[in-house]
Amino acid sequence: MIKHANSGSEADLLWQRMVGLVWETRREWRRKVSEVTGLPFSRVRILWRLEDAPMTLRQIADDTGSDAPATTVAVNDLEERGLVERQPHPENRRAKLVSLTRTGRQVVEQVHRTVRDDAPAGLQALSKTDLAHLRRILERIETSEE
Repeated sequence: MIKHANSGSEADLLWQRMVGLVWETRREWRRKVSEVTGLPFSRVRILWRLEDAPMTLRQIADDTGSDAPATTVAVNDLEERGLVERQPHPENRRAKLVSLTRTGRQVVEQVHRTVRDDAPAGLQALSKTDLAHLRRILERIETSEE
């Protein structure tokens, strides 16, 4: 578990613990995703973003929290591997849309089929009552953010 400085409100401390839990439990999952695809996880994240619809480089950068040069390098790599392709944007002549190729879509589907994304053991061990309470709390948090 990631340790944090002991300052801030109780809500801040709980938030830090939740984020730490997610980061720690996702490390192994990310490794498996990279192992299955043979790609750095950062590249797979881009493929997932393109699963529903093509995006511009700017949209990909914004969505992944990367800067434009790093996004361009990543998309160039994915394009060289035959996983994405660039096409002219229908409304903006200066922009290109990046979309999955058939092979890129197969990589995404392979991850969905082969890499499980189960809850950590501690969450699975909670009682049905505790899980129901947690669900209600999360729903309250989500609706307060809207």
